[in-house]
Amino acid sequence: MRWLVFIALLFLVLMSLTRLLLYLTYTSPQQHFVSSLPAFWLGLRYDLRDVGILCVVLLILGSFPVFHPYRGRWGKAVWFTLLWVAAVSFTVVYSLDFQYYAYLSQRLNASVLNYMGDADTSLSMIWESYPVIRIFLTIIGVTLVIMVVLRWGYRRVSSAKVQTSRGARWAWGVLLFVLLGGGIFGHLGQYPLRWSDAFSLKNDRQAQLALNPFQSFFSSLKFRYQTFNKASVSQYYPLMATYLGVSRPDSVTLDYTRAVSGSGQDRPNIVLVICESFSGYKSSMWGNPLNTTPYFNSLCAEGVFFDHCFTPHYGTARGVWATLTGTPDVAIDNTSSRNPQAVDQHSILNDLDGYEKYYFIGGSASWANIRGLLENNLKGLHLFEQNDYTSPKLDVWGISDKNLFMEANKVLVTQNKPFFAIIQTSDNHRPYTIPAEDRKDFHDVGYPSDTLRKYGFQSNEELNAFRYTDYCFRYFLETARQEPYFRNTIFMFIGDHGIRGDAGNMLPRAWTDEALSCFHVPLLFYSPALLAPARHTMNCSQVDVMPSLAGLVHAPYTNSTLGRDLFHLGDTSTNASFIMDHDAKEIGVVMNGYYYVRQITGGKERLVSIRNNDPLPAGRSTDSLEDRMRIYTDALYQTARYLLINNHKKP
Repeated sequence: MRWLVFIALLFLVLMSLTRLLLYLTYTSPQQHFVSSLPAFWLGLRYDLRDVGILCVVLLILGSFPVFHPYRGRWGKAVWFTLLWVAAVSFTVVYSLDFQYYAYLSQRLNASVLNYMGDADTSLSMIWESYPVIRIFLTIIGVTLVIMVVLRWGYRRVSSAKVQTSRGARWAWGVLLFVLLGGGIFGHLGQYPLRWSDAFSLKNDRQAQLALNPFQSFFSSLKFRYQTFNKASVSQYYPLMATYLGVSRPDSVTLDYTRAVSGSGQDRPNIVLVICESFSGYKSSMWGNPLNTTPYFNSLCAEGVFFDHCFTPHYGTARGVWATLTGTPDVAIDNTSSRNPQAVDQHSILNDLDGYEKYYFIGGSASWANIRGLLENNLKGLHLFEQNDYTSPKLDVWGISDKNLFMEANKVLVTQNKPFFAIIQTSDNHRPYTIPAEDRKDFHDVGYPSDTLRKYGFQSNEELNAFRYTDYCFRYFLETARQEPYFRNTIFMFIGDHGIRGDAGNMLPRAWTDEALSCFHVPLLFYSPALLAPARHTMNCSQVDVMPSLAGLVHAPYTNSTLGRDLFHLGDTSTNASFIMDHDAKEIGVVMNGYYYVRQITGGKERLVSIRNNDPLPAGRSTDSLEDRMRIYTDALYQTARYLLINNHKKP
């Protein structure tokens, strides 16, 4: 029992040190240590749960004489085998957790299993982005140190002769079992400590600090299998039919179809650029002092810019899905592109008759089974991948973004028919590779780490990759401007998702505290000859992309999902941007300057203002606002779940 206490204290100290290291490495200037103490306390309770489980197993095992660690060779061997497993698990899981947090600003959770669907690509990205050999050697070294300390503790306890009666030993055993059980339960009240309790802290960053990777991973596993509830879909159908403008509502068949007429006479080309990790607060459009995207900022002043666009979720595969289909990817078990039941989807793009359709990606479309989404649903699509280009491979994501734009341009200049081209960028992503061929025109900048973190970046490599994206946009549009197709083309840019981080004073605090920075992206329609400049503050989403583009080219189309034409809306005060945080297991809506968010299970909810740090309205006004946003959240969520497997492409 004394050795068990030693084991427990050792692992608690190690877990606390890793949490402190995480805090010191990724803390922001606004996150003071004193304000983080509640997160450390809650984190200690999570750690006690994991340590308690380990020690209860060992305590029960040691109660059998044959497995007693001090009374026989077999017992000692079994205990040290289990401790080797525990030590290796600790070092491996916490190493993965640390790198996962560096990548996504999230503790390790079950979403990591989604990357296993593309193991080759994921492993290549890890190899190119991280010092794998050094990490591996560190894991070995830390594991060996843990085992040396455990053996020292074993010998120390063995040499300390303490005489106790049989009754005393039983009493101490029962007491230790109760204490360990209390640590596992984690609460003094009726209900045990839950993973979701971390999100009762004041913001997302504190919640992530409190969690530990074992708790986060295993607790989130249970969310991996969900389906729709038809009764709930029917309940909210009248609201959604009105919100979407369904002309012939039918609550029995749950018909969401809107047939939109169009002259079909104006046939401008479309170039849709899906921009990797194009996070709003990191860019120049919201006043980032590092001025990372000056060229794109100038485009926004000359085009139709929507500054309150939110992606429904985090992740490139989910972002591509929502953009092309008009339905948020609310599947929890995996991305919908990997779901055979969901991959059959109607897309408005198919209704654009007479258009040649192209998709350009620098790497492989097999990633996340995007190929299945594209080729199964988009009729006559010309798909270009890494092996179709003459440009050299740059890294795991294929050719560079600049070369991707140039390869696309070579195809587009040959077109005699109207075209709809989608270009998916990737360089603003680890391993943040900038090709040597561009170094004479593109020059890195460097700032101290405190300056970088103050303005939303973790490293100079990340900053320069973001700047390189702006360089590629400029190179592409200046090249396209010389081509015949430019004048009759609408260029549209949207981020596939944002990045969690501290927006500092660039945006109200709720954008950081509630992780809205993860979902806020620029949305720009640019065509000097066809569109007059405008800046809109209405809420909008990736799901609005396809109906808006179809409306701009005056094409007749059928819309059967949640997207709406942003250029032909009436009252925009009801615009609601739906958000699902798959990692935090929360859903919510941005609406009228407020953000309502609720746990998918557990029911904890909160309402915050996202305008200039304004306080919430007092009294019944707050209750009424919260009730309204709760209803919209549930309506959009339940409808999206239904549409994922009930929005089949038209014959």
